[in-house]
Amino acid sequence: MIRTFFLFLYIFSSNNLFSQNIIKGVIKDNINQTIISASVILKDNTGKIITYTYTDDLGKYSLKTEKKGQFNLIASSMGFEQKSIDLTFESENETKTIDFVLTPKVTELKEIILETKRPITIKNDTIVFNAKSFLQGNEQTVEDLLKKIPGLNIDANGTIKVGNQEIEKVMIDGDDMFEKGYKILTKNMPVNPIENVEVYQNYSNNKHLKGIENSNKVALNLTLKEDAKRVWFGNMQAGYGLVSENRYEYRANLMNFGKKNKYYFLTNLNNTGENATGDINHLIRPYRFDEPASIGDDQSVNSLLGLGFDTPNLKQKRTNLNNAEMLSLNSIFTLSEKVKLKTLGFLNTDEIDFFRNSLQSFSIGNATFTNTEDFEGRKKQLTGFGKLDLTYDISKTKTYEYTGKFNKTNEKNRSDLIFNNDLLNERLNANNQLFDQKLVYTNRFKDKKVFLLSSRYINEKTPQNYTVNQFIFQDLFSENANNTRQFSENKMQFAGVEAHLLVNKKNGDLLEIKIGNQLRIDELNTRFELLQNENNLAFPNGYQNNLTYTTNDLYLSAKYRFKLKNFTFLTQADAHQLFNQLENFNTKTNQNPFFIMPKIGLDWKINEKNKILTSYSYNTTNAGVLDVYSGFVQTGFRSFSKGLEEFNQLNSSSAILNYTYGSWGDKFFANTFILYSKNNDFFSTNSIIAQNFSQSEKIIIKDREFLSISSSIDRYFKPIKSNLKINLGATKTNFKNIVNNSNLREVKNFNADFGFELRSGFRGFFNYHIGSKWNYNKVETTIKNSFTDNMSFLDLSFMFSDKFNIQVQSERYFFGNLDKNNNKFYFLDLEARYVVKENKLTFFLSGNNLFNTETFRNYSISDINISQTEYRLMPRYVLLKMEYRF
Repeated sequence: MIRTFFLFLYIFSSNNLFSQNIIKGVIKDNINQTIISASVILKDNTGKIITYTYTDDLGKYSLKTEKKGQFNLIASSMGFEQKSIDLTFESENETKTIDFVLTPKVTELKEIILETKRPITIKNDTIVFNAKSFLQGNEQTVEDLLKKIPGLNIDANGTIKVGNQEIEKVMIDGDDMFEKGYKILTKNMPVNPIENVEVYQNYSNNKHLKGIENSNKVALNLTLKEDAKRVWFGNMQAGYGLVSENRYEYRANLMNFGKKNKYYFLTNLNNTGENATGDINHLIRPYRFDEPASIGDDQSVNSLLGLGFDTPNLKQKRTNLNNAEMLSLNSIFTLSEKVKLKTLGFLNTDEIDFFRNSLQSFSIGNATFTNTEDFEGRKKQLTGFGKLDLTYDISKTKTYEYTGKFNKTNEKNRSDLIFNNDLLNERLNANNQLFDQKLVYTNRFKDKKVFLLSSRYINEKTPQNYTVNQFIFQDLFSENANNTRQFSENKMQFAGVEAHLLVNKKNGDLLEIKIGNQLRIDELNTRFELLQNENNLAFPNGYQNNLTYTTNDLYLSAKYRFKLKNFTFLTQADAHQLFNQLENFNTKTNQNPFFIMPKIGLDWKINEKNKILTSYSYNTTNAGVLDVYSGFVQTGFRSFSKGLEEFNQLNSSSAILNYTYGSWGDKFFANTFILYSKNNDFFSTNSIIAQNFSQSEKIIIKDREFLSISSSIDRYFKPIKSNLKINLGATKTNFKNIVNNSNLREVKNFNADFGFELRSGFRGFFNYHIGSKWNYNKVETTIKNSFTDNMSFLDLSFMFSDKFNIQVQSERYFFGNLDKNNNKFYFLDLEARYVVKENKLTFFLSGNNLFNTETFRNYSISDINISQTEYRLMPRYVLLKMEYRF
């Protein structure tokens, strides 16, 4: 029944798509010269605007409407008398050609007020999109609106990109609350108060660097309607399951955006799989690469072990069997003309259930075996995060900025795992505690000269307690144990100070000099023990760690960018003097290496449309604490790993070529990116793979190559008001490792993908979004394995009236290497919306996974095994929801 209804909707919409009346023509003046950018408006017999357009560079225009009846067509342009004509469409698929000749108008103007807003306005580095021009009536959140803005790409997780580059932030009337954690805003804030969406190109996170640094960053700013400023407003939305048992969804937003103070409070509770926060790590640890005053952004601590809650490449709501509660309180206070204070409080709890079955076939030399896993897991997580930003403008050219952050995350994970018919009960308690302080002083002491002084202190630790009630390591240990336990803690302290000088010369050349010192101290403590019931039998030798790894980096960087006509050249050299110390079980070793990393680049602006960017760099990477530990650490229920026990600096080189045609906001935009890198030496593994365990230790191997090519094409077709995106990509890697005491073996990986999507932008009854993507993978060692997958989707939107609309989303997945009877999966979601009172009360009927696809299987390959994994999915549910705005 559902499939029949879906097919009916598709056929009905297709008929409407091609049943349109067309009006076209040319607008000229009385001396037969065409008039550019003249407005053409079509109104019905009540005076309501049906559609509008502007004449192109040849003075031509074209309008389409699905309606029949009597209309009034109006042509106007500044400096000319307005003209109109009545016309009638009595049937469908009529085409009328109507030309206008406008007479010059001489008027004494005392004051000019322009009331009409164009959909897109360009002001220097800012592109302004009038929100109303892109709304189709079915949008609820800011993210829904941004998906309709041409040139903005929003993926399934909510990441926003302009062209191929992720944005820096999303601001509200010029103020930023979430930095890289902007998904909390875009996934929750209602769309109705938005007036414009502004895209800032060549954006600088530090206002004193605007016009000095060579920035290609992009940011978004949401400007609000006047009636949404300086008043409290918001919305509440609640839903409960009709078909499914105990499914619910509740969200609320409360806002006040004044000139001095801004408040945004939001909450979201649901067990429908919806992720209202995005990647929380982007909120807690926003990362900026190679930016002034970004010292410490790349410093963090990694956990050693996880239970394996990895999800397939599906929409998150399909596999996220959650019970989430989120509260975020955010404020901006303008304490004086010079002082601004931002506060952010975030609390998130979640309880996630996870189910998967897998069959793994291993083939390593002459050894072949198969493992089966039936996994049921539950993760309980509590995250509390607080942040304070204080900005003090000493003067118009001097600013102090302080940022303080604290994060506390507690996790309780458990699983019941049937491994080859044996039941293993895993328990993992994991915590994270982060204390982060940063201070930045900026002085723009000359019009084109800026000095920055930044300092930062970070203290982070990640303790973990892991137990398994079964003992499957009889081939590794002789003790008569029946369960195991591991405690681990990775502590990190970071302290750094950096001075940065930028000088932008009159001819546009840019000189940057940076000097700094960064100290990082890691303490890694792991204890693995064998138990008989609750009694300790042994702490096995070679499976314990107690080390302190200290790295002190004194560095100097010089960068010079100079222009020569259409060329921009970049030269850079970074000098590092390291002071490394490793203390392992009271044995100390030291190392003091010195190295220089050069980089060169060339940008060629062939013309306004064609640009080429190239660069080459030689890099040296200092080994981290997880590269140098000496004892094995348990990283999974059957896996152990260890480091190298010694200092290392690895060398690599990389080359980049990037070609772009046009700009991302043009009707046609193309971009090709090529990356080639070669590791002169790299960390590989020497592994022992057996049925009940795997052990890998790091080794250093010479020569590894990586090649990546990606291309994207954006093309807007005005006759069908649709945007076509085509993506092509391929990656090739070549490395070596050792498995089961074999000789050094070569592993070749090749991946290729091709995809397209077509999205319409009609202002009428119907819109569509259709696309498909193919992915090919091949792994080659002594044997070859490969597979091809496909994912296709079709989304339909039906605006029956201003009060009633329906949204339909469908997906199809195909896996080439699965059994032919079980290699296709279909999904269908539907939401109907009825507006009782505009901007006040709305009812929704929302259905998810209406085909009730209960499981999802995929296929993967590696250099040692082939895996088929089956996941349990969120079952079918239907929610009745109500939204009230105030």
